[in-house]
Amino acid sequence: MEFGWQDRDEDGTKWQICARFHGGNVVFSRRTGHNNGWADYAPTDANWDRLLTEAEKRLPRRLMSTKEFERLKAQRPT
Repeated sequence: MEFGWQDRDEDGTKWQICARFHGGNVVFSRRTGHNNGWADYAPTDANWDRLLTEAEKRLPRRLMSTKEFERLKAQRPT
């Protein structure tokens, strides 16, 4: 399952964020611009909050099961 959104860092650089969740693992990557490649990176707390918010929106539409959502929440570092 893949989630995506856009974000800006403190320098004002616009990033396209992609979070992939498959097999119980979450991988965050980001890029600037359309022609640049994706680079894995360590997400911030705000990125995790956004990911969980986006995943929660998929529950009522049955695009994600409750079991998958709970596994995703368990991946978040504390």
